[in-house]
This record gives sequence, structure tokens and C-alpha cells, in this order.
Amino acid sequence: MKAEYGVASLDLNVTKDLAAFLAGFRYQDLPEAAVHEAKRGLLDWLGCVLAGSRHLTIDRLLTVLQAVGSQPLATVLGRGLRLGLLEAPIANGQMGHLLDFDDTHMGGVVLHASSPILSGLLALAERGGVDGKRLICATVAGFEAGVRTGHAAPGHHDGGWHLTGTLGTIAAGAAAARLLGLDAKKLTYALGIAATQAAGMQQNRGTSCKSLHAGKAGSSGVLAALLAEQGFNSSEEIIEGKRGFARIYSNETRPEAVLAELGTRWEITRNGYKPYACGVVLHPLIDATIGASKKANIAPDAVAKIALRVHPHAVKITGVDNPQSGLMSKFSINHAAAVSYIDRAGGIAQFSDERSSNAEVLALRKKVEVETVANFGKDEATATIIGPRGERHELHIPHASGTVGNPMSDAAIEAKFLGNATPVLGAARARQIVDLAWRLDRLADVRDITQACA
Repeated sequence: MKAEYGVASLDLNVTKDLAAFLAGFRYQDLPEAAVHEAKRGLLDWLGCVLAGSRHLTIDRLLTVLQAVGSQPLATVLGRGLRLGLLEAPIANGQMGHLLDFDDTHMGGVVLHASSPILSGLLALAERGGVDGKRLICATVAGFEAGVRTGHAAPGHHDGGWHLTGTLGTIAAGAAAARLLGLDAKKLTYALGIAATQAAGMQQNRGTSCKSLHAGKAGSSGVLAALLAEQGFNSSEEIIEGKRGFARIYSNETRPEAVLAELGTRWEITRNGYKPYACGVVLHPLIDATIGASKKANIAPDAVAKIALRVHPHAVKITGVDNPQSGLMSKFSINHAAAVSYIDRAGGIAQFSDERSSNAEVLALRKKVEVETVANFGKDEATATIIGPRGERHELHIPHASGTVGNPMSDAAIEAKFLGNATPVLGAARARQIVDLAWRLDRLADVRDITQACA
């Protein structure tokens, strides 16, 4: 009988070739667009962390982490405390993803990459000796590993896995390994150690666990890199192997996609950012509903119907009819349409416990009807407001705001950060962090950013 793991090599060299590239590219090899997206991503993510830092879920998490934690070496952002190198990423990663406000890569996968990647990197960087260029390279490496592994497993999301937990672990492991300066062999091991820890179930949407996936991914990535640094090994075919990630986490496998355009197509340049604090597939319909609300200008109780046309994934991922909490409302088409029509906004407040139980919102939810359109893009939607006399007010969104097809400007990213960070740190410190993030490539020590966010 032939073994289907370990020494039964397929000799595709996908994992090893990817690791060699991630270990070997230089800062000078990066296009300016990749460097700039690393800055934008850091600023956006830090704001999301700070906005989530006061949530009750984090209080509960920190109670446990402080009780079981190891030597306090890394900062919990916005909380004024320190935890171990494995515990701090759990906290910071969960805070970054908790409000579903963090960046989203939609270039063939739906991955919130920054929460796992940056939560691990900032913890490791507190050991010293990490400048901004090194952090940028590590961040870029994480995006390459996480997104490209997702391309190799196209059925992964449909299998019920939460990609931020699974692909995020691989992304965080690659990023941490690059930050540590591991060679190609050890970076291959880091990918394998990370991938074997990959977990996260979509069943946990709307609960405390969904954002925990991001924190655990960041922590597992740090552990993977630290173990690999010491010579801890793994399969060298963890992506493409006969029992590798792309084969057991997906019913379809495309290992060749991992290396396609490697070094010319940088995945971080295809990253997206969220103007709204909810599931990304809701964003096009929120854009459409806000716009249609302004056109119609009809009181909510006089609306006869809100008719939505959306991509099928919007229903599949966010078809919660009657959410019972703010976290769950982030995955409800009915709630997103109703609250965005009334408030003409989709921020943190619109997906709170208070708004999810508001009588006016509840009443309008019942008037939302949804039709799926197979040939719509995932970032496309139409909203039609039907008034009391049958009048119709329609708005079509071909590309949701924040996506690659309709990107947020630097000014919008900065404004979002200030809105998230100022209530936690005050205006002066928030402005200081903005300045540090835009100068990331010139920073001698990235601990300046961590200290400003403490």
C-alpha cells in the first residue's frame, strides 16, 4: 500500500517554491502600490482594533488570557496592558475583526487578512530591531501566502470554513516567518506548521467565536514561525500534497494557481476596505439602499417595499432574517437594508444591539424582499424603494464602495481611522498614529506605532 502523505511526494514543489519566493524577495522589488497598500492596511486595521477594544467580548477574552498568560512581552492595543507573544495576537486579532469593519480581499477569496497578519507581526516586533520596511515586506508576504493558498482551494469557502481563520493562519505564519528572516527551508516549515493549525467554522458567524478565529490565526502564525526558527519541521508539500491543505479543505484543487504571476501580481494591491461595519457582501446593497433612500425621501413607515437584487452569495452568507444581537445583525440582509434606509449609514452604531432591536428597524425589515441574480458581481446590487402609491425609486451599484473597482481614497481611510480611534485615544494621539502610518517606510522602529496605540 502506498502512503498518501509524508514521503509520498508529488514533486510539484508548490509550497517550497512559494516559500523560496517569500523568503527571497527584497523591499526594492515591491511596486509602490504594494508599499502604499501596506500603509493603508495598517492604518485601517489599527482603527478597527481600537474601535473594538472596549467591547464586552474583549473584556471576557482578556479575563481568561490574563489568567493563563505567559511572560508579558507584547502590548494589547488600546487597553494599556501586556500579554505573552502568543496571547497578545489573540486579543489584538480578535479586536481587529470583532466589528467586521476590517479590510477584505475579494480577489478570488474572501479573506480579512490584516487581522491575523498584523496582530502577529506587531507582537513579534516588540522584541525590537524591526523597521517599517521590514514590517511592510512581512505584511506583503502574508497576503501572498494566504490569498494564493486560497486560490489553490477554490471550494474551501463553500465547505463551511471561515477563511480568516484558516487562510489567515497560513498568512500569519508566512508573515511572521518573513519578519524573523527565516530562510526558504524554514519558511516552508512555517507554512506547514501554520496550515496544520488552520481552523474556523462559518457556523460561528454572529458569535464571539467568529472574530476569535482572526486572533487565533495570528497567534498560531507566531507559534509556527517561532517553532520553524528552532528547526521544528513539517511537510514540505503542505499546500499541494496528497493530504495537503488544498486537497482536504476543498472539493476542488488548483495547486498551479499558487505560483501564477508570482512576483508580478502582488495580492496586497487587490485588497479592499470597508466603509460599513458588517459582512462585505452586504456593502453593495447598503450603498444602493442609502442612495435610493435619498432619492425616494419617503418616511420608513410609508415605504411599501424595499426590493433588492443581489449576488447569490449575499443570501448564502448573510441570510439571517431575524438577528437577535448586534453581532448577528452584521449578517442579515433584512437588517442591513432596513437600518441603512432609515439611518442612511452603515457604521458601528447601525449594527449594535440597540439598532438590532429597534422597533422602527424591525418593522421595516419585514418589508425587505430579496432576489438573487446569478450574473451579478459579488460587489453589485440594486435597491428599489416602492412608495405608498406604487412609485419606484431605484439605484444600481456596479461596484460597492471600498472594493478594488470603487476604492476608498486615502482621505476616506484616514477619516475612518480617526472616527474609530479618537474616542479611545483622543484626537492628538490618533493624529500621531496617522502620521506614523503614512511614514511607515521611513520608521526605524515600528514599536513607535505600538506604543502610540497602547
